[in-house]
Amino acid sequence: MNPTKPMNPTKPMNPTKMTTTTRRQALLDAMKATALLAAIPSWAVPALAEGEADAEFTDYPKTFNPNNPNSITRLLDIRKIDGLITPADQFFAIQHFNQPEVDPVAYRLKFTGMVRKDVQFTLEDLKKMKPVDVIAGYECSGNSPRGMQALSSCGKFTGVPFSAVLKQVGVTPKAREVVFFGSDHGQQDVVFRQQTFKLEQQFGRSLTLENAMRPEPILAYALNGEPLTRRQGFPVRLIMPGWYGVANVKWLAEVHLQEDRYVGNYQARWYRSLKGVGGTGEETDPGTQWVETEITRLQLKSVVARVRKSGTAHNVIGFVLNDGTPLKSVEVKIDDGSWQKATLDAKNTKFSWKLFSYKWEGATPGEHTVVSRVTDMEGAVQPEAGDLKRKKTFLQDNSQHPRKIKIA
Repeated sequence: MNPTKPMNPTKPMNPTKMTTTTRRQALLDAMKATALLAAIPSWAVPALAEGEADAEFTDYPKTFNPNNPNSITRLLDIRKIDGLITPADQFFAIQHFNQPEVDPVAYRLKFTGMVRKDVQFTLEDLKKMKPVDVIAGYECSGNSPRGMQALSSCGKFTGVPFSAVLKQVGVTPKAREVVFFGSDHGQQDVVFRQQTFKLEQQFGRSLTLENAMRPEPILAYALNGEPLTRRQGFPVRLIMPGWYGVANVKWLAEVHLQEDRYVGNYQARWYRSLKGVGGTGEETDPGTQWVETEITRLQLKSVVARVRKSGTAHNVIGFVLNDGTPLKSVEVKIDDGSWQKATLDAKNTKFSWKLFSYKWEGATPGEHTVVSRVTDMEGAVQPEAGDLKRKKTFLQDNSQHPRKIKIA
């Protein structure tokens, strides 16, 4: 018999204390920039060197607001990027349920299922272990041009390697799947054929044991040298460098080892990619095979974030998100010109977002289009929007994003 527990526990994990507000709509709100209320951002534009000024982007909707005071979702205004590390109070944040308030003294991280023995770790237990730092840049898998790429950030996380903790706990021979449950929970529609059940759900995501035991995943308790904020999963969260945000489970409450695949809502149903392969790509074409895949590792992507005037030239600044595969090149194109090689920042790390810049000489006053593309060492090239037409789901939109700017 397989000693696993039910796949989707329906009660929040004690001893955490929960808020009552659910945030099912938060994801949709963040995806629709035009639905965001206008307001003045709470942080100032980074100080510019003498003679520098930001060119105006004309593709932002007037309603774009990265700091809507009526939402617990936080968006990053990428026009404000001024270095490799995103400040904690600007770091994007989004969730499906609530943002639980967890008592750090009463906190216990449980290991259950196919482990040698059930174990609980306090926050102090984890802090006593040998710490590691990882600079991780990632995005929500729903991040896209329609949301002005605002669901992405990069920070320095401190914690302990998950593999080291699991080795202390011990795993039984038949364990194959590692399920991470957060303290966040709420009502969720679960569809089975023609039936819909409204159930209390706890957020959960899983990894294969092989992926979980790699050196990259950490149990993080600090961001940029300070304790995690509530938005960022205080007191402990999982960080999966090179993976989409959904895999980086916040408010981590329980780690469950099991033999069977985990089929929770946010693993098997919501976070899937559906793409047509072969044939014409039409839905009714029998020659087209419709392939479903899980949302896991970051797809290769670059974005132009700022254009700053410096003397007689303009500096095009942007970032790359990917799974850690070494990059071959980043290129920038102005209007209908040719692709020009950009320069990658020397401070970039394997799993950070990779900052790049391109010196644009001779910019003429008026409207212009600026776009970037990235190529990695394995030959993958960032696709154009048209290349993704066969993908039916909006997740993993890593298409090139032409930006509209106005040169004064």
